[in-house]
Amino acid sequence: MGTVRFFMPPVSIMGPNSLADATTELASMGFKKALIVTDKPLVKIKLVDELTSLLSQSGIKYVIFDGVQPNPTVSNINDGLEILQKNNCDVVISFGGGSPHDAAKGIALLATNGGDIRDYEGLNKSEKPQLPLVCVNTTAGTASEMTIFSIITDEERHVKMALVDKHFTPIMGVNDASLMVAMPPSLTAATGMDALTHAVEAYVSIASTPITDANAIKAIELISKYLKRAVDNGQDMEARDMMAYAEFMAGMAFNNASLGYVHAMAHQLGGFYDLPHGVCNAILLPHVQRFNSQKVAAKLQDVAKAMGADDAILTIQDLSVSIGIPGGLRELGVNERDFEVLAENALKDACSATNPVQASKQEVIEIFRSAM
Repeated sequence: MGTVRFFMPPVSIMGPNSLADATTELASMGFKKALIVTDKPLVKIKLVDELTSLLSQSGIKYVIFDGVQPNPTVSNINDGLEILQKNNCDVVISFGGGSPHDAAKGIALLATNGGDIRDYEGLNKSEKPQLPLVCVNTTAGTASEMTIFSIITDEERHVKMALVDKHFTPIMGVNDASLMVAMPPSLTAATGMDALTHAVEAYVSIASTPITDANAIKAIELISKYLKRAVDNGQDMEARDMMAYAEFMAGMAFNNASLGYVHAMAHQLGGFYDLPHGVCNAILLPHVQRFNSQKVAAKLQDVAKAMGADDAILTIQDLSVSIGIPGGLRELGVNERDFEVLAENALKDACSATNPVQASKQEVIEIFRSAM
């Protein structure tokens, strides 16, 4: 197996109402002023107020950048960086799901390394650690609060860039399930399927290890048991808490085993059509695994067992349908005439390298077609 590196934040604080403990710990680290990176919906429903009031109590000043889009862009990074520099912030706190976290990583990295975020597309392009970053999660899906991944849309090229950098690792990840009860059912479903995709892709990845396998299988078990409960009743705190643990363990798995064609292909759909990432993953997941089954049938049998079933692919599809995920890409407005460029870009995506079966462009096109 050779040398293996395992990345995750030095501190992760978990459990209902754990945000208070996190802000107390931040104050003890001596930070003076935070840039809060979030989005307008979270400000509008006053969820961000829970963070700002705790920061004020802890004596930490803050300024808010709420301009993050659902698929964060190069412009979002530049706008946030400008606010950070004007206000001399010494720590970045992202608050939300994967979009604020990914944008915050870009802002924190540029704050110390300079240049343009497009300079860092690919693997480990930065030279210096980013400005200290704390990620407070309000969804249970992306695991961006603890990973070395950031996905940024280059709006000029209509491409989602995969940036993978050890310096993206936050100094602290916070998973407070009480912040997740405000998630609507559709977002709960999409982010939960994103977490399932992370776990399955990490498990079948060519870079998997016994550590990542253990995390992936436990995440799959928990998601199978608790995702539909969380979708059906957002106030179910046990389901919310267990989904927070599940997405974190799926993050531990893919942060170190990487991913595969589901993400490589979903990134292109998101960048090209501005579609929700978790929904794209959910639709593509069974079709990519059907393609992968020629090589990893035994591993997919383990996935089925973790889901309490005999057939992993059919069970994933049934779970998707039961929580309201669209049945195919056609419902999202995807057009077959774009498959050529989507497939070409998917094969260039950093996530494609660890897929268990390497595909030709035509095979990727056929996977897209089967998912319509």
